[in-house]
Amino acid sequence: MNLKTKRTNSKNQDFINLVKELDAFLSIRNGESDEFYSQFNGLEALHHTIVLYLNDEPIGCGAIKQFNENTVEVKRMYVSQKLQGKNLGITILTELETWAKELGNSSCVLETGTMLPEAIRFYEKNKYQRIPNYEPYIGASESVCFEKHL
Repeated sequence: MNLKTKRTNSKNQDFINLVKELDAFLSIRNGESDEFYSQFNGLEALHHTIVLYLNDEPIGCGAIKQFNENTVEVKRMYVSQKLQGKNLGITILTELETWAKELGNSSCVLETGTMLPEAIRFYEKNKYQRIPNYEPYIGASESVCFEKHL
């Protein structure tokens, strides 16, 4: 199994294609809530993205976006459905955390949804702690926010 990551930005076509897959997946999983969440998932502000390749095929992605002075927000984490549950997301998340540290950040925050229990378990397993929901998710009952100190 030949896994490799590529640091890029949101203009990368493999990243764009994976995000389209992610959005289709989320529209099914999130149901009626999808419209609320999709407004926070634009690609224009994503200058630090990762694409994960398996034998040169793009199979996963993730991004970090500056949240405040020393914190990034993890965005657009996804592994192709056919490969979910095989711990491939750890490779993406680890690379994003490494990149965040290289950029001078000391922590990561992220938001996921109650309709994605496997994502919640994934972040908890990777030492993310639940925190109160941050803007724009304050009051969003289906949102769960996390933080990890790097």
